[in-house]
Amino acid sequence: MSEDQIIYFDNGDTTRIDDEVLDHMMQFYKTSYGNPVSLHALGIEADDNIISARETIAGFINAEAEEVIFTSGATESNNMAINGIAGYYKKKGKHILISSIEHSSVKEVAHRLKTDGFEVEEVKVDKQGFLDIEDLKSKIRETTILVSVIYGNFEIGTIQDIKEIGKICKDKGVFFHTDAAQVFGKMKIDVKDENIDLMTFNAHKNHGPKGIGALYIKKGVKLKKLIDGGAHEFGLRSGTENLPAIMGFALASEIAYRDLEKNTAHLIKVRDQLANGLLEIDHVFYNGAHGDNLDKRLPHNVDITFQYIEGEAILMHLSLRNICVSSGSACSSKTLEPSHVLTAIGLVHEQAHGSIRFTISKYTTEQEVDTVIKNMKEVVEILRSMSSFVPEEHSELINKDAKTFYKK
Repeated sequence: MSEDQIIYFDNGDTTRIDDEVLDHMMQFYKTSYGNPVSLHALGIEADDNIISARETIAGFINAEAEEVIFTSGATESNNMAINGIAGYYKKKGKHILISSIEHSSVKEVAHRLKTDGFEVEEVKVDKQGFLDIEDLKSKIRETTILVSVIYGNFEIGTIQDIKEIGKICKDKGVFFHTDAAQVFGKMKIDVKDENIDLMTFNAHKNHGPKGIGALYIKKGVKLKKLIDGGAHEFGLRSGTENLPAIMGFALASEIAYRDLEKNTAHLIKVRDQLANGLLEIDHVFYNGAHGDNLDKRLPHNVDITFQYIEGEAILMHLSLRNICVSSGSACSSKTLEPSHVLTAIGLVHEQAHGSIRFTISKYTTEQEVDTVIKNMKEVVEILRSMSSFVPEEHSELINKDAKTFYKK
């Protein structure tokens, strides 16, 4: 299927690579392909390029170059942070806190540590997905070694007050990790000012290549390494670095932050256009930050619950119309279980199963938004006409404030 036939609204999952980034990467596949640990000319050139890329990426988060470790992506970075802290500091304590709306690469890893004797607790969030600060404070104890809270949620778009959370952890002497995969390249991040000890981010959410990410590790924080071998990545991650992907990561980051103001304005404009259009449909409501908190929502994210119909049915109908969306996290959308993020903010199973995530990009046009709104109205009407569900008989599922959820 050709690109111009597709309307792609699943950019929270992954993005198309920027042409400039792809062209830039090709030279490192064809002519500058040395192994960075080799001592010949091509190896030294490759090492110099990685040093430059590391400095570039570190600069965008106000970190030192040696505090950035390249990984295969956000999932590995999250695993490295959680397992690394647990392995190195387990003699200090075996208590870990995560939010109830973490990505599976944090949630599952943390809970798996229970088999090694760790105690893992989840901190509550409110109906818009904001962390319950008092619940966090009450759950931190002397044996707590790590708190992990996602920066901007991958499903409902809610942005946490990372600086406040980081300050609480700092004052308590607890390491603070945040998964910023959805935020890097879309917002300014300052790891020092925001009291962040470890931070996950990657390239492919910002029109960079897949298979490359990074973990920021504050100087002085120790991790038990997960991979043994050579001395790559300051001895923390053995294996020959993916030079073309690293260079693509650096350039994609440069482009994202160079055009940040322009892109943000565009994303917010089309996001609001999309949300307003979809909320014209009966019996729908916005998930995540909204109303007075709309400025605390990711600029590219719209998550809507369409009551009385299945999100998977909506997704498939839209796919047949060449429109790509997601029925939740891409990593869990093939399961039959309702999204843990949506149930954490109070949705019942029927509502969670009727939710669709629309995520846009700098390439999204207003015309595409109009087309999606038109098709969504048609699909919802078709699916509801096929259902025997009578809203009046299930009033407990109806959000009475659905039409007031989104007010500018």
